[in-house]
Order: sequence, then structure tokens, then C-alpha cells
Amino acid sequence: MKLRLKTTSEGGRWSGISSGYRPNHVFEYNKKGNFNTSFIGEITFDKEWIQLGEEEIVTISFIPGQVEKYLNVGQKWWLHEGKQLVGEAEILQIIELISKIKE
Repeated sequence: MKLRLKTTSEGGRWSGISSGYRPNHVFEYNKKGNFNTSFIGEITFDKEWIQLGEEEIVTISFIPGQVEKYLNVGQKWWLHEGKQLVGEAEILQIIELISKIKE
């Protein structure tokens, strides 16, 4: 995934993020410009921090559920902390990891 954090002057966060960050992931807004649903996804990466205004390639792991219908290469979405828009992301590649428990 390609991720870009908004700067403070763009209305984003006051500081960068470290690996393990879990914002709200929003794929759709309603006609009033609000979102009805957000999804939980953990953002991980190899460097210490992603600073405001930076664009980085990251891995995002979503909790399974309704989010799958949005997961297509090229899909763009928005990162929120509550109602505050703090960044945006785009799917570059999908990696499926399926674990099966043997009985």
C-alpha cells in the first residue's frame, strides 16, 4: 500500500506515526460528506517513523469482515482519527495470508 500522511497545515496530525498505528480506514463518504462505516487496520513498516507529508510503501492488515469488497488494486481510501482526516492510502498489491487450523 502507498500511504501519505497529511501535514498539520493540511489539517492532519501533529506528529508522525510509528509502525503499529491503527487509524480508522474509510472507503466511502455519504452525500453529506460524512462516513457511516470505518474499518480497523494496522499499518506496519520497516523504518522508525513516517513523518507528516511523507509518502511511503507500507503493509496494512485488516480485521476480516465487510472490508473485503473494497480491497482491489488501485483502490484509494482515507485515514481518520475520529472525524479528523489524517492521511490517504492506495492499494498497490494484495497479499493474502490464510491460516487454517488442522483438526
